[in-house]
Amino acid sequence: MLKRKLKYAQTAVQLSTITAPMSVVTEQIKMIRTNLNFATMGRPLRTLMVTSAVQGEGKSTVSGNLAVEYAKKGLQVLLVDADLRRPTVHQTFGLSNQRGLSSWLSQQLNDVNEAIYQAGEHLFVMPSGPKPPNPAELLGSEQMAEFLTATTHKLDLVIIDAPPVLSVTDARLLAHQMDGTVLVVRQNYVEKIAVRQAVDALKKAQARLLGAILNDVNIKMPGYSDGYYGNDAH
Repeated sequence: MLKRKLKYAQTAVQLSTITAPMSVVTEQIKMIRTNLNFATMGRPLRTLMVTSAVQGEGKSTVSGNLAVEYAKKGLQVLLVDADLRRPTVHQTFGLSNQRGLSSWLSQQLNDVNEAIYQAGEHLFVMPSGPKPPNPAELLGSEQMAEFLTATTHKLDLVIIDAPPVLSVTDARLLAHQMDGTVLVVRQNYVEKIAVRQAVDALKKAQARLLGAILNDVNIKMPGYSDGYYGNDAH
């Protein structure tokens, strides 16, 4: 498992942890990784879901950067694009999206390796695959549960880039299967009531909510010495 190799496509990579390893954004990603480690002390973090209340808050950028940073620490990491409706991970890493998670879940592949690419020494990426007619059904299936079980037996961490919580039910169907979930909130983009609704929905779905990541923060504003300052949002 996990044997396909693909070098980074330099024109497609959009992650600060790769293109600007000494930047403020990368430092904040490292801080987020450290905080997640503290938040999960005493309980292994093998599956992490990254989501948001609505589209456009930067969840895919955050999940990609986190995957890179965890891999830099020597962990075997698989980043899975589970946003089967509006995927972006394949674009970030310059991958084909002809095969991916949807292909495996709909049993169109004989070998899961056909849908997984190696993107670094310890980093693997699984695109979403072609848009299926039944995304929620696939993500809530027994096949998805079996996939998570199999990958966590072989890898240290599986990061799931999930769809927004309030747009569709997909993230809520995945939440209870995750060791932890983080909610990305883009500053001055989403209303507070939407964030509250997303948190409530995740709690009702029995998510282990580890915290929220404030994205696209104006670093010149007082009181924002910590946070994630990225400008990309997917």
